Amino acid sequence: MTRRTGLDQEELKAQARNDLLTLLEGVRGKKNLVLAKSLVGPIGLFVKFPTLQDYGVDKVFFLENGNLDSSQRNVVFIARGEKLPNVQLIAEQIKRLQRNAQENHEFHIFWIPRRTLVSEKILETEGVLGDVTLSELPLYFIPLEEDVMSLELDESFAQLYLHKDPTPNFLSARALMTIQQRHGLFPRIIGKGDNARRVAELLLRMRSELAAGDGLAMNGPSSLASAPSSTIEALVIIDREIDMVTPLLTQLTYEGLIDEMIGINCNQAEVDLSIVGSTPTQQQSSEGSAANTSNAPQGLKKKIQLDSTDKLYGQLRNANFAIVGNILGKVARRLDSDYKSRHEAKSTAELREFVNKLPGLQAEEQSLRIHTALAEETMKYTKSEQFTTILKVEQHLAAGADPNAQHESIEELIAREAPLPAVLRLLCIESCISGGLRPRDLDLFKRAILHAYGFQHLITLDALEKLQLLQPRATNALMIPTTIGGGPAGTKTNYASLRNLLRLIVDEVKEQDPNDIAYVYSGYAPLSIRLVQCVLQKQSLLSFIKGANSGGVNAISSAAQGWRGFEQALSQVRGKTFDEVQKGEEKAARARMILNGPGEKKTVIVFFLGGITFTEIAALRLIAKQEEGEKSLPSEMILGKCGSDQARLQVDGKFSSALHRSLTATE
Repeated sequence: MTRRTGLDQEELKAQARNDLLTLLEGVRGKKNLVLAKSLVGPIGLFVKFPTLQDYGVDKVFFLENGNLDSSQRNVVFIARGEKLPNVQLIAEQIKRLQRNAQENHEFHIFWIPRRTLVSEKILETEGVLGDVTLSELPLYFIPLEEDVMSLELDESFAQLYLHKDPTPNFLSARALMTIQQRHGLFPRIIGKGDNARRVAELLLRMRSELAAGDGLAMNGPSSLASAPSSTIEALVIIDREIDMVTPLLTQLTYEGLIDEMIGINCNQAEVDLSIVGSTPTQQQSSEGSAANTSNAPQGLKKKIQLDSTDKLYGQLRNANFAIVGNILGKVARRLDSDYKSRHEAKSTAELREFVNKLPGLQAEEQSLRIHTALAEETMKYTKSEQFTTILKVEQHLAAGADPNAQHESIEELIAREAPLPAVLRLLCIESCISGGLRPRDLDLFKRAILHAYGFQHLITLDALEKLQLLQPRATNALMIPTTIGGGPAGTKTNYASLRNLLRLIVDEVKEQDPNDIAYVYSGYAPLSIRLVQCVLQKQSLLSFIKGANSGGVNAISSAAQGWRGFEQALSQVRGKTFDEVQKGEEKAARARMILNGPGEKKTVIVFFLGGITFTEIAALRLIAKQEEGEKSLPSEMILGKCGSDQARLQVDGKFSSALHRSLTATE
């Protein structure tokens, strides 16, 4: 983006890097660094190993490997204080080093993002608290892209919904509070869901405590000044619990399918060398590169960077996979034309111009090789009979077809020993949409799963039942009370009713030039993003649902109107609904507007609590693109997330948010 936005991602990275390096600089001399594996990716986004070496880091170890040596007197551990197993591992390694080393060591622990009483109690119980120096590294939002930030809490889903641990709520509120301190109060806090409501309440309480002078010790300059922000239009908080179907469906964007097949973590994917081959040198020919790919040893992995620094990936990531081949073909033809242009150069100036473009062409050619190989591998997956069966069942269930008619296909998948997560996802989709499975059918499926995959998955089935993802159907399963105005929260989302109220199923989808978010699932519009549209695109959404003459609230000021106009639909979604307006001192507000100027771009922050899928991010980017084209004032959206990119189903009885993102759109 050419214009400076309200939330500067580079500034956030610089702050995080400065905080870490300042702590390392405080440990004099050479030091060994011990990192929890879950923090390697996030920290690598804002600081590289050569920089760490400049600040005295000699070796880097993974905490979970337990292979820390005594080569340096200073040892620095970096871990999350909320993860108690990590605290236990740190205590064990400190005791082992003290027992076996020839010299005394100095131990330092940097807790991310804060110290906790429980972690200190564990260290005290293990007898090592007096031997360590404790510090805090206040790492909250980690910028992944210009429009995406993430807390990278990969266990937030299980903590919130399975173990009922409110820690992610508190950390989310602290992270959002840091934005308020820098940019002013969120003028409006809008959201849906019980945990989303708790985050909003924590935000309001933290503001009151800070204003009273006895609040939480936040790092960074406070810029609240009792004034709403003039650069942020609103904060929208979406609780993952209100829409469990979307993360269970197969993602159909290019980025989403790569995540389904390989997995994406902190903008990187580990791909088998037999698929992409080793990186060729700039002088290597295309034929040589192809030979590398075919002869690459099996099992070896190569990390591929997947972010906006790759211009081709920027074109592919949000596209429906059906058109990826066309995009790659156009790029290949253009590159071929650009290379041939060197034969048409008739002067030294034209040759010099081609030589200047050559490094960029070679980088684009290498990117084209990688994404062509990935697309070919993905195509093998999407053309398989198993994938076709799964997708067919998903689409029938999402469209409201008779769920009993899909049972034969699910039974066949179990008989063929399809991956257990794929089977469980289908059963959970049916349970969420239909208000549960018939008790007799549920018992039959449970028995079939245990016989086919092993009785250890009793724990998995029990966890899914606790999450209300797989449960028997009750007669009043879809009777949901109204939740507007802070009323009683519904216990289930009524997809049957919402399918019509919000037009979740779109028969004609323009995948080449999408005009609706339903393109990301080839006809199904994610409920979570439809709710964001209820806030940001009232007029266009009402027109899309009811017809061109439906009228509605002015789209330019729709965020300022909250949920108005969609009360009936909201009453069919589980969880509390809220809309809080934050006001400040009038003089301070006027001063902030004068300082920022009249043409400052407005930002809407969309925050997903519990994880988000890449398809939902693609849908939010479409909304941001539409808003940018329709509004007379410059605007943008930023996505924030608590958890990983996709809520992944684990067969060990846990649901973990394989998160990733905080998008610049609507936090």
